[in-house]
Amino acid sequence: MILLHDADIGKWLDWPTLVAALRDGHERGIDAVDRLLLSEQAGKQADGANHFLTWSAWRFGAYCGAKLVTVFPGNRDLPTNATVYVLFDGNDGRPLAAIESSEFTLRKTAADSALGASYLARSDVECLLVIGAGAQAYSQAQAMRVIRPSIREVRVWNRTRAKAEALVEKLAHEEVAAKVVEDLASAVPEASIISMVTATETPLLEGAMLSAGTHVDLVGSFTPTMRETDDEAVRRASLFVDTRRFTLTMTGDLAIPLARGVIRDGDIRADLFELARGEHPGRQSPREITLFKNGGGGHLDLMTAIAAYERARPGTAARSAFV
Repeated sequence: MILLHDADIGKWLDWPTLVAALRDGHERGIDAVDRLLLSEQAGKQADGANHFLTWSAWRFGAYCGAKLVTVFPGNRDLPTNATVYVLFDGNDGRPLAAIESSEFTLRKTAADSALGASYLARSDVECLLVIGAGAQAYSQAQAMRVIRPSIREVRVWNRTRAKAEALVEKLAHEEVAAKVVEDLASAVPEASIISMVTATETPLLEGAMLSAGTHVDLVGSFTPTMRETDDEAVRRASLFVDTRRFTLTMTGDLAIPLARGVIRDGDIRADLFELARGEHPGRQSPREITLFKNGGGGHLDLMTAIAAYERARPGTAARSAFV
């Protein structure tokens, strides 16, 4: 069994490699996935609850594994997220790899959004607006710029301006044109892609603000009470998800408007499995507003772990899930 850390994930899974692995993984599919979320109400502080999440998945005859992740939003001197993934041989049950890496989840999540954007964002997008400036925001900006190299500027909004400034400075060191914006009402209509990475339960993005042709990437919500955008956004947009099974029931962005009758199950045009297999064409008009709900899932973690393992162990007898 091998052990991989943060630096290993970046080394073996650059953005084009990881997005391609996820695309191939969706074409081939995953046979079994399950999820367990435990939460602890963390007092009355504004940061809310602490979470312990377990995602397990199995591609029969190849690999199986589980990701354990903690989300402690009140952390100040420690990362708010921590991740351990354990990958097993799906034939004989041998442990193959342990991945102890917050970068694992950051990259998997951003690559999931980037894969969605490859089907749903216009090819000529120029302005990326990132709403939220936590750890995930940087990866979202990186992945979106790779999948849509036409992006000329990254704008960042965050409730705490200092965190937005820190993200802009980090991007500027990579010679990315980036700036802080303070007014969402004026920033949203100018954005070609909007990537939301917040843990809000009160919608921040108003659908009435969206301009024709915008692609909305919703990432932050992972519980039934979290919601980043309002009813008008889901009414106006063509709706897509990474997977129907969990995203429609366990993330408030779609679960809440579904429960209220604002939208119906049939309004979801496709998930990433259908997009990757060519069963839906994705964006169909330059003026179409598209919305992709990134709900995550154990299938994505398994695809990412397989890709990392097979690249970290070249020349071994490990069976490839992608060839």
